[in-house]
Formats: sequence, structure tokens, C-alpha cells
Amino acid sequence: MVTFTARRSEPELVRPARRTPVETKALSDLDDQWSLRFYESIVGFFRSPPGETVKPGKVARGIKAAVAAALVYYYPMAGRLRKLPDGNKLVVDCTGEGVMFVEATADVRLEDLGQPLVPPYPCVEEFLGDAGDTRVVVGKPLLFLQVAFLNSICFIFTCVTQLKCGGFVIGLHMCHCIADGFGILQFIKSIADFACGELVPTTLPVWKRDTFTTRMPPSITHVYPAYKPFIQGLDCMGDDVMLSTPPESMEVQYLFFGPKEIEILRSHLPEHTSKSTTTFELLTAVMWRCRTLALGYGSSQKVRIMFTLNTRGRSINGESAVPRGYYGNAHFSPMVEVTVNGLVTQPLEHVLEMIHKVKLDTTKDCMKSMVDLMALWRERSPFGMDRTYEVSDTKWVGGNALRFGKAELVAAGTPHAGDFTSKLISYHTKCKNEDGEDSTVVSILLPKLAMVRFTKEMAIWLKK
Repeated sequence: MVTFTARRSEPELVRPARRTPVETKALSDLDDQWSLRFYESIVGFFRSPPGETVKPGKVARGIKAAVAAALVYYYPMAGRLRKLPDGNKLVVDCTGEGVMFVEATADVRLEDLGQPLVPPYPCVEEFLGDAGDTRVVVGKPLLFLQVAFLNSICFIFTCVTQLKCGGFVIGLHMCHCIADGFGILQFIKSIADFACGELVPTTLPVWKRDTFTTRMPPSITHVYPAYKPFIQGLDCMGDDVMLSTPPESMEVQYLFFGPKEIEILRSHLPEHTSKSTTTFELLTAVMWRCRTLALGYGSSQKVRIMFTLNTRGRSINGESAVPRGYYGNAHFSPMVEVTVNGLVTQPLEHVLEMIHKVKLDTTKDCMKSMVDLMALWRERSPFGMDRTYEVSDTKWVGGNALRFGKAELVAAGTPHAGDFTSKLISYHTKCKNEDGEDSTVVSILLPKLAMVRFTKEMAIWLKK
């Protein structure tokens, strides 16, 4: 595998291109939940057209100017997070101080990083600059750009690394408090709009964080049943090997699923279930079973699957859940709970039925109750992560054509870098196989011995 070291310039602050409002904005209770107070990492790889001669300095200056223009519209990102003195609640001070930008170059071609370009990306840390302690989000720049775009929170650490072949990489360390994945992609698209000569963003940003603010008085009568033991202080034993194993004894693997592998997995389902099941649901159900067996939990212990459910474009009781242009956190985490014996002995379609049901149970009342729960448990997670498998579908990152000038996005994903806690999540990433077919790569982190057992279990499912 190729190795290299990026050469970075000194960091500099980029302020909004024009004067912006000086004010304090409240985060939503979804933004401000304990579990999102960290920096997420994202990388995107861009290829310049054949024959194009691109000067690194020109690319960096163009992106830097586009960032300044985008910050006029997304001015909270140029501010800083502050904790209120009467509690643990965070707010954004819109000070216009700016975001951090670093230019970098690397003596490597895009083709050297892999063909096809799929996770794990080599030397990914070189595309992501230093965000410091990724669990500290207060008082830091809200966006760090490294000509390897590093995004921060309300902090985005953005790092754009110019490659030898004329392509470049945008790397993000994003503090989850200010935006979710869709929100940060919306911001990056706005930067791309300005880089391509647009005068205003294609999608105008909407703050409106009161969309997900707790009710008075709060009510938690419609939360998912799997959350209730945690609310009552039950079943939180802290005995999960995933939480007790030190990072150096863990191993990351990336599983590749092309059309052939998906067809084999679908062959394990009845025809009617196969047709109604998404690829994400199918892979999640199979990997949950294999992971549970690999970790050796007791047959009567309860295990849980938790996955991200985006509310954008979702109609709840005939109403749109979030307005167009909203870039704050707008996702919920439905949870399915079952005993180990119930998971591994029942047919696969039974597991999928449970996943489908919990999605349907995510009603408007349920979402409001979940917001109330987050507010009540602000200082820590409202649920334990014991024996919980968390999954996130990030295939949308490369779902639409994204260009910076003539450079086109060819690969993107969430690498295993930066904050370790977030790497307990399995990310589904879109990619192409050697034949150019749409495929999915799924990451998984396990203790080394468990990974051996997991690999054997997966091999059984991938046989016809």
C-alpha cells in the first residue's frame, strides 16, 4: 500500500467575506445531545479532467475564497460554541472569528490510492489535519480547512490536499453539534457553488433549531420500547466486551458487497421480503447476526441494533419533518431489541420485520418524545451502549455529482480516523467495483479474536 506525508502550510483563519450578524444562537436539543459532542471525520476525493493543468496555490485560493463566501450564509459556523453558566447547555456565539484553513500537497497520484478507490484509504490521516482532542468542542474554531478540508463543529475541520495528478482531497473533522452529515454536505455544496462561479448557494441554509426543541412540560411516553429499561436505570451492566476491550486490541475490516454478493444474501429471503428490503436493511440484519455470534454473548442476554433514520423529506402525519435547507441534526436512532437466542435462531426475515416495524413506529409523537428525552439527559447518553450495534448509511455522501470547478467527486466516506468512539459505528459507503458497478463497503470494528469468528460467519451467508 502506498505511503506518503502531506506537506502543510501554517493554519490561517478565514472569515466571512462580508460582515455578518453578531448574536447568540441556541442549538436544538438534538444538536446538543451528549453523544454528538465530538468531531466526525469525512474525506472526499476529487479528480481533475484529463489534460487539465491545475496549480495547487490557485486551487487553494479558489476554495478559500469560496469558503469565505459560503460563511456569509452559514455565519454560525464562523463562531464558537459556549456553555451556558446555569447548566450544561451549549449555544453558538456568532462572532465571525472565522474557520481555520491549511494548504497541503502530497507527492502521490489519485490512482496510487487504489483502483477502484474504496476504503480503507491509505494514509487517511494525512488528509485530515489535527483537530486536537476530538471530544472537546467548546471555544474552538468552527471550521478547520487544510487544503485537505478539515471540518469542525459548529466545528468543521476542513482540509484540502492537492495531489500530484491535479486532483485533491477534501477532509473533514466535523463537530456533530452544529450539523449532521446531510447538513455538512449541504455546506460543502455551497462552497462548491461559489467555486463554480455562482453568486448565491443553490440551497439557502435554514437555522430554525426550534424544530427539535423540548416541549414544556416534557413527555417521554412515546419513546421506543427498547429505550425504556435505560430510562428506568435497568439492564446497564457495562459488561460488553466491545466497551471493555482496549483500542490496540481491536481490528477494523471493510466488507465489500457488489451485485453478486447482494444477490446471494437476498437468496436467503422469501421473494416478497426480498423485494421490500433495502440493501442497507439486508446488510445490517446479516451483519448484526454474525457480529452477535462472534462476540459470544449469552443466549438470554439482550442485544440491540441502532441505526440512523434521517427525517429530511420524510412526511410525519402529512407534514414535512424539517424545512428545506435545514442543516442541523435531523436524524433519530430507532432501536430494535431482542435476546441473542431470538436473533440467531429466528429466520432472517423475522429480524427484517422488526427493523421495518421500528421505522414505522417513528411517528411525530415518538420523535417529540425522543427530543424531550435528549433534553432531560443532556449530560450523558439516555441509553447505554451495552451489546448495541450502531449502523449508519452514508452512501448518500457520493450520491449526487459534486464538482469543484471542473474537478469531480470520485469517492467519499467516513474513515476510521479521529474520534475512536464514533468508530464503533459500522458505516455503509457507496463505491464502484472493478466492473464499474454500484457497490457498498461496510466497516466493522471488533476485538481481534471476534473478527476471526465474524469472518467465518459472514462466509457462510455468502454461500449460495
